Amino acid sequence: VQLQASGGGLVQAGGSLRLSCAASGRTFSTYVIDWFRQALGKERELVAAINWGSSSTYYVDDVKGRFTISRDNAKNTVYLQMNSLKPEDTAVYYCAAKSGYSSRNYRSYPYWGQGTQVTVSS
Repeated sequence: VQLQASGGGLVQAGGSLRLSCAASGRTFSTYVIDWFRQALGKERELVAAINWGSSSTYYVDDVKGRFTISRDNAKNTVYLQMNSLKPEDTAVYYCAAKSGYSSRNYRSYPYWGQGTQVTVSS
């Protein structure tokens, strides 16, 4: 599975960005593709996850109500809509794929996109 993340950038606090993760290679439907982030000096954390049928989602507490994960299986793409951005959202955002179920353990994901920088200024 190859993953290509895009959509990061510099935005003021309160602004919005939409990240995209385009997948190619093996059958998209057999993998979960989720979003992680890693801020300077911090552990990589699972930000949002979605199952194949989009019937179940997960969000880390401090993005609930602001971020929305979605997937378009026809386009092999997963999105992360980020609204009401805060300076503490500043991080490199990665999409990652694995078979089976989503996990907060980033080490269980064998496939990673290249990361996209999100910087939120105050």
